[in-house]
Amino acid sequence: MAPSTIDLFAFGEDRLLELTAQHPTPFFAYDLPAARERFRRLRAVLPARVRLAYAVKSNPGLPLLETFAAEGAWFDCASAGEVSAVLAAGGTGSGMVFAGPAKSERDLQAALFAGARVQVDGIEDVQRLHTLHAGPEPLRVSVRVNPASGVSEAAAIIGGGGPSAFGVDEEVVDEFLAQAAAYDRVRVSGLQVFAASNELDAGRLLDNHRTALRIGRRLHETHGIELDLVDVGGGLGVRYAAAQPSLDVRALGAGLGRVLEENEWFTGELLLEPGRWLSAPTGVYCARVVRTKVSRGERFVMLEGGINHLLRPLLTGQSFPTLAVRPGVGVIGGRSASGVGGDLVPTTLAGPLCTSLDRVGTGDLPADLRPGDVVVLGQAGAYASTQAMTHFLSHQPPEQVWVDGAGAATGRAVQLSGSPA
Repeated sequence: MAPSTIDLFAFGEDRLLELTAQHPTPFFAYDLPAARERFRRLRAVLPARVRLAYAVKSNPGLPLLETFAAEGAWFDCASAGEVSAVLAAGGTGSGMVFAGPAKSERDLQAALFAGARVQVDGIEDVQRLHTLHAGPEPLRVSVRVNPASGVSEAAAIIGGGGPSAFGVDEEVVDEFLAQAAAYDRVRVSGLQVFAASNELDAGRLLDNHRTALRIGRRLHETHGIELDLVDVGGGLGVRYAAAQPSLDVRALGAGLGRVLEENEWFTGELLLEPGRWLSAPTGVYCARVVRTKVSRGERFVMLEGGINHLLRPLLTGQSFPTLAVRPGVGVIGGRSASGVGGDLVPTTLAGPLCTSLDRVGTGDLPADLRPGDVVVLGQAGAYASTQAMTHFLSHQPPEQVWVDGAGAATGRAVQLSGSPA
């Protein structure tokens, strides 16, 4: 296994062999020290005025939230359940933003209970917050703006600058602000612009961030809004193939410093919301091979878990990196540290569900793959376990294994406690 390929997995060959020997498959395993190191690495290259908020939706596992809370992270939440999970992990509302295009009253109550900064997506959010907020001072909120131009993303997942269910279109933001001014218990003092997903080009991200500050300048100069927070969203990408480049976070941090220097009018804080960049490389998904077949020229490997465990490849068409482990031997196929060679052949990974939709991606896997071998999918610490169709066909959910600094593993499952009363 070439080093550039094994680098796409949270654990090295020896640790993967150990994990697959110790834990019944299927399971997800996460490296908490790696999560801590990634947070510190990103924090170290960012300007002091840039706050770092972990996007909980990427992976809401309680041990992971506890790890980031201990590092002083802010949190980006999008449901009452996520708010509750962050509070249980030691996070605080003063370091929390709350987003979502269709917030329920329960969601808004949870955000207010925690003291989170709510990002409003329309006048309806303002109206309901005006009714719910009982504090002596106006409630400070941020408005999410959908830019008319000047934003782009490599893969159209968030939506770039086109039609969007999120936020207020830039063309009607003046009208929105005029309407919002009628609700005196709510004050717009922040801005959010989120325009990309899994972007590997720091320059493209910085161009989008400049667009956010351009919109902020307009709100400041035209409407006199003293912005205390500009949230430029997330979108920091990770590579899913060895040939892809890694995001240059040093260039991103230096560029954000220049963006702030270019906008002397803005004296508040900038917020960055990485989720996948922090959590994806910390996790793997491991499932045993049940059977293999060739159907009309296409090779299939059937795993004991499918879209009930890992749905994202079906949704986005983007496969997670794959390798295979043979119990008692090591990584097999290609060139590996164990010296086990063998040809790699294109393979479609299918699961146990009674639907032709049950496809968990493709990859080059050993030609001699056999039942009992374990297929490992990398970059599975984000948008994996909790995004899946867990209850479909009533299979058992996979175990969640959290590996600590001492190398021990615990079977603590992802926990999402109930929302605050």
